[in-house]
Amino acid sequence: MSGQTESEVKPNLVLRIIPIDVNATLELRQSVLWPSLSIADVRLAEDDSGLHFGAFVPQREKPIAVISLFDEPLPGHHLVICGNDSHSQRKSARFRKFACDLMHQNQGVGTQLLQHAVEAARSTLGASTIWCDARTSSSAWYKKRGMIEFGDTFYKGDVEYIRMKMSLDSDTCKTSAYNAI
Repeated sequence: MSGQTESEVKPNLVLRIIPIDVNATLELRQSVLWPSLSIADVRLAEDDSGLHFGAFVPQREKPIAVISLFDEPLPGHHLVICGNDSHSQRKSARFRKFACDLMHQNQGVGTQLLQHAVEAARSTLGASTIWCDARTSSSAWYKKRGMIEFGDTFYKGDVEYIRMKMSLDSDTCKTSAYNAI
């Protein structure tokens, strides 16, 4: 957590973040993100190729927060090219279905889980950029963690979204408001 001056994590919260099976993400995805849909409807076609992580507290067997990570190109031509990098050398990772149990929000759980996903995108997937489709109602949360908006807003059903991204490169290849988490 280099560069972080203030811990947003509840001081006495013991959090364990581990890889989980996609099926362990579905209940929380559905209850937090799309409560009007069935659990089957929140499963993604690409889930079998993703990395899934859960945040756990000692008193619960089920995750209190989940996130799924995919090796997926940045949409459009919004790549940051630095030095001798070519378009084909730049990899990006997309996170999706990021959900935190309502009882555990505003305690730093989501921030820690996002940090974990960022590190997995960098170290496991070799990504230099991470991105997501963020609900516009959550975009300020992502901005606070170093992500920037790109592209136009769009809708999934009646929910408005904006794409957001963050460079995972070192300080030698920063643009705009990119910050390390």
